[in-house]
Amino acid sequence: MSKSKATRKSAHDRILNTASDLFYREGIKNVGIDRIIAESGVAKMSLYNNFKSKDALIAAWLHQQDEQWCEWLKTTISRSSPHPVKQLLAIFDALREWFEGPDFRGCAFINASVELANPDHPGHRVALEHQQSIYRYILSLAESADVSSPEQLARQLLLLLQGAIVVAMMEGSWSTALQAKKAAAILIQAAAKSNIT
Repeated sequence: MSKSKATRKSAHDRILNTASDLFYREGIKNVGIDRIIAESGVAKMSLYNNFKSKDALIAAWLHQQDEQWCEWLKTTISRSSPHPVKQLLAIFDALREWFEGPDFRGCAFINASVELANPDHPGHRVALEHQQSIYRYILSLAESADVSSPEQLARQLLLLLQGAIVVAMMEGSWSTALQAKKAAAILIQAAAKSNIT
């Protein structure tokens, strides 16, 4: 790799890592380009060579968050149990682990959707894609669990997941994950019984 490519990649990573930290901790609208430039230690031209605008940087950050968060969630759940029903419940154990972390500030995608109210904003579209990706993952687990109406169960569990995240952020409490898990168990049990009858 040439020195110029290594430098460009390094500048790209520094900008994205700095933006990631600031956007998540302080909010997208509270963080300006000048602050990101100053804290990442790059020239303004470097930022615009790597990201055409703040909107493009926001979208890149959310894409990065999507990859990292989905990989973490799937890895955490797959380690919990090979049984699909237990994996569905393990979603909420994973949430509890996340909520207990010292840096938990809610969901980057929910937060971004609130700040980026315009559905045509590239960041808003990435947030919606993330939600759809999580739904498809939960649906795949529900289908493997052989329950009735897996689509309905997946939608219900997605709502529980998102609700637990919002309440945990607002209240600063991990107990919402436990409460959501109890509600999920009831929904899963009902769906399993409906499949038998």
